[in-house]
Amino acid sequence: MLTPDTVKNYIASALPCTHIEMEGDGQHFFAVIVSEEFRGLSMIKQHQRVYAALGDRMKAEVHALSMKTYSPEQWAAKNG
Repeated sequence: MLTPDTVKNYIASALPCTHIEMEGDGQHFFAVIVSEEFRGLSMIKQHQRVYAALGDRMKAEVHALSMKTYSPEQWAAKNG
């Protein structure tokens, strides 16, 4: 069974992130992800970037992933 840390490491290894929070029960996961690569991208494009980072794991290992994605500027504005 997958752990939140395992999924977090999958994402971090393929996508440069400045912040990741991950929760989950082994099949369903929720993430908050901050990456400079999200700068200027729509939310859909940001999510597609995360799915690309996970690759085939989204089909085989991760049953569901809900996420909130932010550029560093968006994250700073939200938490400022």
